[in-house]
Amino acid sequence: MRNLLFILSAVALLFANDSIAKPPNIIIIMVDDMGYEGVSCFGNPYFKTPEIDRLAAEGMKLTDFHSSGTVCSPTRAGLLTGRYQQRAGIEAVIHPVSDHPEHRKGLQKSELTFAEALDGYTTGLIGKWHQGYPQNSEDFHPQNHGFDEFVGYHSGNIDFISHVGDHYAHDWWHGKKEIEEDGYSSHLINRYALDFVKEHGKSEKPFCLYVAHEAIHNPVQVPGDQVRRTVEKWDRWKWQDHSAEERIEKYKGMTLPIDEGVGQLREALVEMGIDKSTFILFFSDNGPSGDFPSGSPDLRGRKGSVYEGGHKVPAIAWWPGEVEAGSVSNELLISIDVMPTLLAMAGSKDTAVNLDGIDISPVLFQKEKLKPRPLFWASMGNNGSRFEAIRDGDWKLVVQHPKAKPGSFGNEKVELYNLKSDPLEEKDLAITEPGRTSSLLKSLKEWYAETQDTATPQPGGWLE
Repeated sequence: MRNLLFILSAVALLFANDSIAKPPNIIIIMVDDMGYEGVSCFGNPYFKTPEIDRLAAEGMKLTDFHSSGTVCSPTRAGLLTGRYQQRAGIEAVIHPVSDHPEHRKGLQKSELTFAEALDGYTTGLIGKWHQGYPQNSEDFHPQNHGFDEFVGYHSGNIDFISHVGDHYAHDWWHGKKEIEEDGYSSHLINRYALDFVKEHGKSEKPFCLYVAHEAIHNPVQVPGDQVRRTVEKWDRWKWQDHSAEERIEKYKGMTLPIDEGVGQLREALVEMGIDKSTFILFFSDNGPSGDFPSGSPDLRGRKGSVYEGGHKVPAIAWWPGEVEAGSVSNELLISIDVMPTLLAMAGSKDTAVNLDGIDISPVLFQKEKLKPRPLFWASMGNNGSRFEAIRDGDWKLVVQHPKAKPGSFGNEKVELYNLKSDPLEEKDLAITEPGRTSSLLKSLKEWYAETQDTATPQPGGWLE
Protein backbone atom coordinates (compact mmCIF):
# COMPACT_ATOMS: atom_id res chain seq x y z
CA MET A 1 0.00 0.00 0.00
CA ARG A 2 1.14 3.51 -0.68
CA ASN A 3 1.65 5.24 2.63
CA LEU A 4 1.23 8.88 1.64
CA LEU A 5 3.47 11.60 3.05
CA PHE A 6 1.38 14.75 3.36
CA ILE A 7 2.63 17.56 1.08
CA LEU A 8 1.23 21.08 1.10
CA SER A 9 0.91 21.26 -2.66
CA ALA A 10 -2.34 23.17 -2.91
CA VAL A 11 -1.77 25.98 -0.42
CA ALA A 12 -0.40 28.62 -2.79
CA LEU A 13 -3.13 28.01 -5.37
CA LEU A 14 -5.89 27.94 -2.79
CA PHE A 15 -4.92 31.24 -1.19
CA ALA A 16 -3.99 33.11 -4.36
CA ASN A 17 -7.25 35.04 -3.96
CA ASP A 18 -6.29 38.27 -2.16
CA SER A 19 -9.74 38.47 -0.56
CA ILE A 20 -8.80 35.63 1.78
CA ALA A 21 -6.95 37.39 4.59
CA LYS A 22 -6.51 34.33 6.77
CA PRO A 23 -6.97 30.57 6.46
CA PRO A 24 -10.64 29.62 6.31
CA ASN A 25 -12.84 28.72 9.19
CA ILE A 26 -13.75 25.03 9.07
CA ILE A 27 -16.92 23.20 10.08
CA ILE A 28 -17.04 19.41 9.82
CA ILE A 29 -20.55 18.01 10.30
CA MET A 30 -20.75 14.26 10.75
CA VAL A 31 -24.13 12.57 11.18
CA ASP A 32 -24.55 9.09 12.60
CA ASP A 33 -25.90 5.98 10.82
CA MET A 34 -27.28 7.92 7.86
CA GLY A 35 -27.24 5.95 4.63
CA TYR A 36 -26.69 7.27 1.12
CA GLU A 37 -30.28 8.46 0.64
CA GLY A 38 -30.71 9.94 4.09
CA VAL A 39 -31.24 13.48 2.79
CA SER A 40 -33.49 14.57 -0.04
CA CYS A 41 -30.75 15.95 -2.30
CA PHE A 42 -29.36 12.39 -2.36
CA GLY A 43 -32.74 10.81 -3.03
CA ASN A 44 -34.67 10.55 0.24
CA PRO A 45 -38.22 9.68 -0.96
CA TYR A 46 -39.96 10.18 2.38
CA PHE A 47 -39.43 13.84 3.32
CA LYS A 48 -37.42 16.93 2.42
CA THR A 49 -34.29 18.25 4.12
CA PRO A 50 -34.36 21.82 2.78
CA GLU A 51 -31.36 23.25 4.64
CA ILE A 52 -29.02 20.42 3.72
CA ASP A 53 -30.38 20.59 0.17
CA ARG A 54 -29.53 24.29 0.12
CA LEU A 55 -26.00 23.48 1.25
CA ALA A 56 -25.72 21.17 -1.76
CA ALA A 57 -27.29 23.72 -4.12
CA GLU A 58 -24.75 26.32 -3.00
CA GLY A 59 -21.88 23.83 -2.94
CA MET A 60 -20.76 20.48 -4.31
CA LYS A 61 -22.33 17.04 -3.98
CA LEU A 62 -19.73 14.30 -3.56
CA THR A 63 -21.45 11.27 -5.04
CA ASP A 64 -18.72 8.66 -4.44
CA PHE A 65 -17.63 9.56 -0.90
CA HIS A 66 -16.95 6.76 1.59
CA SER A 67 -16.42 6.42 5.31
CA SER A 68 -13.20 4.64 6.21
CA GLY A 69 -15.09 2.44 8.65
CA THR A 70 -18.46 0.72 8.66
CA VAL A 71 -19.31 1.56 12.30
CA CYS A 72 -18.90 4.51 14.66
CA SER A 73 -15.55 4.40 16.47
CA PRO A 74 -13.30 3.31 13.58
CA THR A 75 -14.54 6.00 11.18
CA ARG A 76 -14.02 8.65 13.84
CA ALA A 77 -10.47 7.48 14.52
CA GLY A 78 -9.70 7.64 10.79
CA LEU A 79 -11.27 11.07 10.42
CA LEU A 80 -9.36 12.49 13.36
CA THR A 81 -5.96 11.14 12.31
CA GLY A 82 -6.08 11.08 8.50
CA ARG A 83 -4.87 7.49 8.64
CA TYR A 84 -6.57 4.15 8.39
CA GLN A 85 -7.92 3.48 11.86
CA GLN A 86 -6.15 0.11 11.92
CA ARG A 87 -2.98 2.08 12.65
CA ALA A 88 -4.61 3.48 15.81
CA GLY A 89 -5.72 0.02 16.90
CA ILE A 90 -9.41 0.94 16.64
CA GLU A 91 -11.07 -1.52 14.26
CA ALA A 92 -14.40 -2.05 16.02
CA VAL A 93 -16.93 -0.20 18.12
CA ILE A 94 -15.43 0.77 21.46
CA HIS A 95 -17.95 -1.34 23.30
CA PRO A 96 -19.93 -0.14 26.35
CA VAL A 97 -19.89 -3.46 28.25
CA SER A 98 -16.98 -3.43 30.68
CA ASP A 99 -15.83 -7.02 30.06
CA HIS A 100 -16.13 -6.86 26.26
CA PRO A 101 -12.75 -7.31 24.49
CA GLU A 102 -13.06 -3.90 22.79
CA HIS A 103 -14.25 -1.90 25.83
CA ARG A 104 -10.93 -0.59 27.17
CA LYS A 105 -9.62 0.74 23.87
CA GLY A 106 -9.47 4.41 22.93
CA LEU A 107 -7.58 7.05 20.99
CA GLN A 108 -4.11 7.14 22.51
CA LYS A 109 -2.27 10.42 23.05
CA SER A 110 0.46 9.30 20.65
CA GLU A 111 -1.95 9.85 17.74
CA LEU A 112 -1.86 13.23 15.98
CA THR A 113 -5.32 14.63 15.27
CA PHE A 114 -6.30 17.39 12.87
CA ALA A 115 -7.25 19.50 15.91
CA GLU A 116 -3.66 19.29 17.14
CA ALA A 117 -2.13 19.87 13.72
CA LEU A 118 -4.16 22.95 12.73
CA ASP A 119 -1.69 25.71 13.55
CA GLY A 120 -3.27 28.87 14.94
CA TYR A 121 -6.85 27.57 15.04
CA THR A 122 -9.37 27.62 17.86
CA THR A 123 -10.84 24.12 17.86
CA GLY A 124 -14.06 22.69 19.20
CA LEU A 125 -15.99 19.43 19.28
CA ILE A 126 -19.72 19.42 19.88
CA GLY A 127 -21.50 16.07 20.14
CA LYS A 128 -20.30 12.48 19.92
CA TRP A 129 -16.70 11.48 20.65
CA HIS A 130 -16.72 7.65 20.99
CA GLN A 131 -12.95 7.39 21.18
CA GLY A 132 -12.72 5.81 24.59
CA TYR A 133 -14.54 5.90 27.93
CA PRO A 134 -12.98 8.39 30.39
CA GLN A 135 -13.39 6.00 33.31
CA ASN A 136 -10.86 3.77 31.54
CA SER A 137 -8.32 6.52 30.90
CA GLU A 138 -8.12 10.30 31.30
CA ASP A 139 -6.12 10.24 28.06
CA PHE A 140 -9.31 9.60 26.10
CA HIS A 141 -10.86 13.03 26.74
CA PRO A 142 -11.13 15.07 23.50
CA GLN A 143 -9.37 17.99 25.15
CA ASN A 144 -6.30 15.78 25.42
CA HIS A 145 -6.38 15.49 21.63
CA GLY A 146 -6.25 19.12 20.55
CA PHE A 147 -9.81 20.32 21.05
CA ASP A 148 -9.91 23.57 22.99
CA GLU A 149 -13.61 23.19 23.74
CA PHE A 150 -15.86 20.14 24.11
CA VAL A 151 -19.56 19.78 24.80
CA GLY A 152 -21.02 16.34 24.28
CA TYR A 153 -20.65 12.71 25.24
CA HIS A 154 -17.99 9.99 25.17
CA SER A 155 -20.07 6.86 24.57
CA GLY A 156 -21.55 5.37 21.42
CA ASN A 157 -24.96 6.90 22.03
CA ILE A 158 -27.00 8.52 24.77
CA ASP A 159 -30.68 8.72 25.48
CA PHE A 160 -31.71 11.90 23.67
CA ILE A 161 -33.64 13.03 26.78
CA SER A 162 -31.97 11.60 29.90
CA HIS A 163 -28.44 11.60 28.41
CA VAL A 164 -27.74 8.16 29.87
CA GLY A 165 -25.17 6.45 27.68
CA ASP A 166 -24.98 2.95 26.27
CA HIS A 167 -22.90 1.98 29.32
CA TYR A 168 -25.94 2.82 31.52
CA ALA A 169 -24.38 5.87 33.12
CA HIS A 170 -25.05 9.56 32.63
CA ASP A 171 -22.80 10.93 29.88
CA TRP A 172 -23.03 14.67 29.10
CA TRP A 173 -19.95 16.85 29.49
CA HIS A 174 -18.76 20.43 29.27
CA GLY A 175 -15.04 20.00 28.86
CA LYS A 176 -13.83 17.51 31.46
CA LYS A 177 -16.75 18.20 33.78
CA GLU A 178 -19.87 16.07 33.71
CA ILE A 179 -22.99 18.28 33.64
CA GLU A 180 -26.67 17.63 34.28
CA GLU A 181 -28.45 19.60 31.57
CA ASP A 182 -31.99 19.46 30.26
CA GLY A 183 -32.62 19.23 26.54
CA TYR A 184 -33.02 16.99 23.53
CA SER A 185 -29.47 16.09 22.52
CA SER A 186 -29.75 17.23 18.87
CA HIS A 187 -31.06 20.61 20.02
CA LEU A 188 -28.21 20.94 22.51
CA ILE A 189 -25.64 20.06 19.84
CA ASN A 190 -27.17 22.68 17.53
CA ARG A 191 -27.19 25.29 20.28
CA TYR A 192 -23.59 24.83 21.36
CA ALA A 193 -22.33 24.61 17.77
CA LEU A 194 -24.02 27.94 17.07
CA ASP A 195 -22.61 29.45 20.27
CA PHE A 196 -19.10 28.37 19.23
CA VAL A 197 -19.42 30.00 15.80
CA LYS A 198 -20.82 33.23 17.24
CA GLU A 199 -18.09 33.41 19.87
CA HIS A 200 -15.14 32.69 17.60
CA GLY A 201 -16.34 33.81 14.18
CA LYS A 202 -15.13 37.39 14.57
CA SER A 203 -11.79 36.49 16.11
CA GLU A 204 -8.48 37.13 14.41
CA LYS A 205 -7.87 33.42 14.73
CA PRO A 206 -9.74 31.04 12.43
CA PHE A 207 -11.79 28.28 14.01
CA CYS A 208 -12.31 24.59 13.32
CA LEU A 209 -15.56 23.14 14.62
CA TYR A 210 -16.30 19.41 14.52
CA VAL A 211 -20.06 18.85 14.92
CA ALA A 212 -20.69 15.15 15.56
CA HIS A 213 -24.45 14.61 15.63
CA GLU A 214 -25.97 11.72 17.56
CA ALA A 215 -28.88 11.34 15.16
CA ILE A 216 -30.04 9.30 13.42
CA HIS A 217 -28.48 6.64 15.66
CA ASN A 218 -30.73 4.93 18.21
CA PRO A 219 -32.27 5.34 20.76
CA VAL A 220 -35.25 6.11 18.53
CA GLN A 221 -36.57 9.35 20.04
CA VAL A 222 -37.98 12.54 18.62
CA PRO A 223 -38.45 15.80 20.55
CA GLY A 224 -41.19 15.30 23.14
CA ASP A 225 -40.73 11.54 23.43
CA GLN A 226 -40.33 9.75 26.72
CA VAL A 227 -37.04 8.73 28.30
CA ARG A 228 -36.10 5.31 26.95
CA ARG A 229 -32.85 4.60 28.80
CA THR A 230 -32.12 4.99 32.48
CA VAL A 231 -29.16 3.75 34.52
CA GLU A 232 -31.18 0.57 35.17
CA LYS A 233 -32.64 -0.34 31.78
CA TRP A 234 -33.23 0.48 28.12
CA ASP A 235 -36.81 0.32 26.85
CA ARG A 236 -35.80 0.10 23.20
CA TRP A 237 -38.19 1.35 20.49
CA LYS A 238 -38.22 -1.49 17.99
CA TRP A 239 -39.23 -0.56 14.48
CA GLN A 240 -40.50 -4.08 13.88
CA ASP A 241 -43.30 -3.42 16.38
CA HIS A 242 -44.58 -0.33 14.54
CA SER A 243 -46.20 0.51 11.25
CA ALA A 244 -44.26 1.86 8.28
CA GLU A 245 -45.91 5.25 8.81
CA GLU A 246 -44.83 5.40 12.45
CA ARG A 247 -41.31 4.39 11.52
CA ILE A 248 -41.02 7.14 8.89
CA GLU A 249 -42.38 9.73 11.33
CA LYS A 250 -39.62 8.84 13.80
CA TYR A 251 -37.04 8.90 11.02
CA LYS A 252 -38.24 12.34 9.93
CA GLY A 253 -38.45 13.62 13.49
CA MET A 254 -34.84 12.65 14.20
CA THR A 255 -33.47 13.95 10.88
CA LEU A 256 -35.09 17.39 10.74
CA PRO A 257 -33.33 18.72 13.86
CA ILE A 258 -30.04 18.02 12.06
CA ASP A 259 -31.36 19.89 9.03
CA GLU A 260 -32.41 22.81 11.23
CA GLY A 261 -28.98 22.96 12.81
CA VAL A 262 -27.29 23.08 9.41
CA GLY A 263 -29.55 25.98 8.47
CA GLN A 264 -28.80 27.81 11.72
CA LEU A 265 -25.06 27.55 11.12
CA ARG A 266 -25.30 28.72 7.51
CA GLU A 267 -27.51 31.66 8.46
CA ALA A 268 -25.15 32.68 11.27
CA LEU A 269 -22.18 32.62 8.92
CA VAL A 270 -24.02 34.85 6.44
CA GLU A 271 -25.24 37.26 9.13
CA MET A 272 -21.73 37.56 10.56
CA GLY A 273 -20.27 38.14 7.10
CA ILE A 274 -17.94 35.15 7.35
CA ASP A 275 -19.68 32.74 4.97
CA LYS A 276 -17.12 33.43 2.23
CA SER A 277 -14.32 32.55 4.61
CA THR A 278 -15.83 29.34 5.98
CA PHE A 279 -15.63 25.82 4.60
CA ILE A 280 -18.28 23.24 5.55
CA LEU A 281 -18.11 19.50 4.91
CA PHE A 282 -21.16 17.35 5.69
CA PHE A 283 -21.17 13.53 5.64
CA SER A 284 -22.16 10.37 7.54
CA ASP A 285 -19.98 8.03 9.59
CA ASN A 286 -21.21 4.84 7.90
CA GLY A 287 -24.14 3.29 6.10
CA PRO A 288 -27.66 2.89 7.49
CA SER A 289 -28.63 0.95 10.57
CA GLY A 290 -31.69 -1.25 10.54
CA ASP A 291 -33.77 1.33 12.41
CA PHE A 292 -34.53 3.58 9.44
CA PRO A 293 -34.61 3.17 5.63
CA SER A 294 -31.96 5.83 4.92
CA GLY A 295 -29.92 3.61 2.59
CA SER A 296 -30.20 3.31 -1.16
CA PRO A 297 -31.93 0.38 -2.88
CA ASP A 298 -29.12 0.62 -5.44
CA LEU A 299 -26.47 -0.35 -2.88
CA ARG A 300 -25.88 -3.68 -1.14
CA GLY A 301 -25.31 -3.83 2.59
CA ARG A 302 -25.72 -1.48 5.51
CA LYS A 303 -23.89 -0.44 8.67
CA GLY A 304 -21.21 -2.99 9.57
CA SER A 305 -20.89 -4.29 6.02
CA VAL A 306 -17.95 -3.82 3.66
CA TYR A 307 -20.30 -3.91 0.68
CA GLU A 308 -20.84 -0.44 -0.79
CA GLY A 309 -23.96 0.24 1.26
CA GLY A 310 -21.95 -0.07 4.46
CA HIS A 311 -19.60 2.80 3.70
CA LYS A 312 -20.82 4.84 0.71
CA VAL A 313 -22.41 7.90 2.31
CA PRO A 314 -23.90 11.28 1.38
CA ALA A 315 -21.37 14.13 1.41
CA ILE A 316 -21.50 17.84 0.60
CA ALA A 317 -18.76 20.50 0.44
CA TRP A 318 -19.68 24.20 0.80
CA TRP A 319 -17.61 27.37 0.59
CA PRO A 320 -19.20 30.29 -1.28
CA GLY A 321 -16.87 31.68 -3.92
CA GLU A 322 -14.48 28.73 -3.68
CA VAL A 323 -16.70 25.66 -4.21
CA GLU A 324 -18.79 26.07 -7.36
CA ALA A 325 -22.51 26.30 -6.53
CA GLY A 326 -24.57 23.38 -7.78
CA SER A 327 -21.53 21.34 -8.77
CA VAL A 328 -21.11 17.58 -8.53
CA SER A 329 -18.00 15.42 -8.22
CA ASN A 330 -17.99 11.69 -8.92
CA GLU A 331 -14.39 11.26 -7.73
CA LEU A 332 -13.69 8.36 -5.38
CA LEU A 333 -13.09 9.95 -1.95
CA ILE A 334 -12.82 8.66 1.62
CA SER A 335 -13.13 10.23 5.05
CA ILE A 336 -9.41 9.85 5.85
CA ASP A 337 -8.89 12.46 3.10
CA VAL A 338 -10.43 15.10 5.37
CA MET A 339 -7.41 15.73 7.60
CA PRO A 340 -4.82 16.28 4.84
CA THR A 341 -7.31 18.50 3.02
CA LEU A 342 -7.91 20.65 6.10
CA LEU A 343 -4.19 20.97 6.75
CA ALA A 344 -3.60 22.06 3.16
CA MET A 345 -6.38 24.63 3.38
CA ALA A 346 -4.97 25.92 6.67
CA GLY A 347 -1.37 26.04 5.46
CA SER A 348 -0.29 23.87 8.38
CA LYS A 349 3.43 23.19 8.49
CA ASP A 350 3.15 19.94 10.46
CA THR A 351 4.35 17.26 8.05
CA ALA A 352 5.86 14.93 10.61
CA VAL A 353 3.32 12.15 10.15
CA ASN A 354 2.62 9.89 7.20
CA LEU A 355 -1.04 10.19 6.25
CA ASP A 356 -3.04 7.63 4.30
CA GLY A 357 -5.56 10.17 3.07
CA ILE A 358 -4.78 12.73 0.38
CA ASP A 359 -5.47 16.42 -0.11
CA ILE A 360 -8.68 16.57 -2.16
CA SER A 361 -8.87 20.37 -2.34
CA PRO A 362 -8.11 20.28 -6.12
CA VAL A 363 -11.29 18.22 -6.53
CA LEU A 364 -13.32 20.63 -4.40
CA PHE A 365 -11.97 23.92 -5.69
CA GLN A 366 -10.68 23.24 -9.20
CA LYS A 367 -12.88 20.22 -10.07
CA GLU A 368 -9.78 18.22 -10.95
CA LYS A 369 -9.53 14.45 -11.33
CA LEU A 370 -7.56 12.32 -8.88
CA LYS A 371 -4.92 9.83 -9.80
CA PRO A 372 -6.20 6.26 -9.40
CA ARG A 373 -5.59 4.71 -5.99
CA PRO A 374 -6.89 1.66 -4.14
CA LEU A 375 -9.03 2.09 -1.03
CA PHE A 376 -9.25 -0.41 1.80
CA TRP A 377 -11.71 -1.42 4.51
CA ALA A 378 -11.31 -3.80 7.44
CA SER A 379 -14.21 -4.03 9.83
CA MET A 380 -14.88 -6.05 12.95
CA GLY A 381 -18.31 -6.72 14.43
CA ASN A 382 -19.25 -6.72 18.09
CA ASN A 383 -18.98 -10.53 18.07
CA GLY A 384 -15.41 -10.48 16.71
CA SER A 385 -16.37 -11.32 13.13
CA ARG A 386 -14.07 -9.80 10.52
CA PHE A 387 -14.70 -8.41 7.03
CA GLU A 388 -12.27 -6.79 4.59
CA ALA A 389 -12.48 -5.15 1.18
CA ILE A 390 -10.34 -3.42 -1.41
CA ARG A 391 -11.64 -1.20 -4.17
CA ASP A 392 -9.39 -0.50 -7.16
CA GLY A 393 -11.12 1.43 -9.92
CA ASP A 394 -14.31 -0.40 -10.86
CA TRP A 395 -13.24 -3.60 -9.09
CA LYS A 396 -14.18 -4.50 -5.53
CA LEU A 397 -12.88 -7.53 -3.62
CA VAL A 398 -14.82 -8.53 -0.50
CA VAL A 399 -13.49 -11.00 2.07
CA GLN A 400 -15.56 -12.62 4.79
CA HIS A 401 -14.69 -15.17 7.48
CA PRO A 402 -17.82 -17.17 8.34
CA LYS A 403 -17.69 -19.06 11.64
CA ALA A 404 -14.04 -18.11 12.22
CA LYS A 405 -12.65 -17.76 15.73
CA PRO A 406 -13.64 -14.27 17.01
CA GLY A 407 -11.00 -11.73 16.03
CA SER A 408 -9.26 -14.12 13.63
CA PHE A 409 -9.00 -14.24 9.83
CA GLY A 410 -9.89 -17.92 9.44
CA ASN A 411 -12.33 -19.47 6.94
CA GLU A 412 -11.51 -16.97 4.22
CA LYS A 413 -14.31 -16.48 1.68
CA VAL A 414 -13.47 -14.20 -1.26
CA GLU A 415 -15.87 -12.40 -3.61
CA LEU A 416 -15.12 -10.14 -6.60
CA TYR A 417 -17.42 -7.55 -8.19
CA ASN A 418 -17.26 -5.08 -11.04
CA LEU A 419 -19.04 -1.99 -9.74
CA LYS A 420 -19.41 -0.42 -13.16
CA SER A 421 -21.52 -3.25 -14.54
CA ASP A 422 -22.81 -4.53 -11.20
CA PRO A 423 -23.21 -1.69 -8.66
CA LEU A 424 -25.41 -3.88 -6.46
CA GLU A 425 -22.55 -6.39 -6.01
CA GLU A 426 -24.73 -9.33 -7.02
CA LYS A 427 -22.55 -11.20 -9.53
CA ASP A 428 -19.48 -12.74 -7.91
CA LEU A 429 -16.66 -12.95 -10.49
CA ALA A 430 -14.00 -14.47 -8.23
CA ILE A 431 -13.99 -17.78 -10.09
CA THR A 432 -14.09 -16.33 -13.60
CA GLU A 433 -11.41 -13.69 -12.80
CA PRO A 434 -8.84 -15.73 -10.81
CA GLY A 435 -5.85 -13.56 -11.71
CA ARG A 436 -7.49 -10.31 -10.67
CA THR A 437 -8.91 -11.93 -7.55
CA SER A 438 -5.49 -13.20 -6.49
CA SER A 439 -3.80 -9.85 -7.17
CA LEU A 440 -6.35 -7.83 -5.22
CA LEU A 441 -6.30 -10.27 -2.32
CA LYS A 442 -2.53 -10.02 -2.16
CA SER A 443 -2.71 -6.20 -2.10
CA LEU A 444 -5.36 -6.28 0.62
CA LYS A 445 -3.32 -8.58 2.85
CA GLU A 446 -0.14 -6.56 2.30
CA TRP A 447 -1.98 -3.37 3.23
CA TYR A 448 -3.36 -4.85 6.42
CA ALA A 449 -0.01 -6.32 7.45
CA GLU A 450 1.67 -2.96 6.83
CA THR A 451 -0.83 -1.14 9.06
CA GLN A 452 -0.07 -3.59 11.86
CA ASP A 453 3.71 -3.19 11.68
CA THR A 454 3.55 0.03 13.69
CA ALA A 455 -0.05 -0.05 14.98
CA THR A 456 -0.61 1.70 18.29
CA PRO A 457 -0.89 -0.85 21.13
CA GLN A 458 -4.32 -1.09 22.72
CA PRO A 459 -5.56 -2.88 25.84
CA GLY A 460 -7.85 -5.87 25.43
CA GLY A 461 -8.81 -7.37 22.09
CA TRP A 462 -10.30 -10.66 21.03
CA LEU A 463 -6.96 -12.41 20.64
CA GLU A 464 -5.32 -11.01 23.80
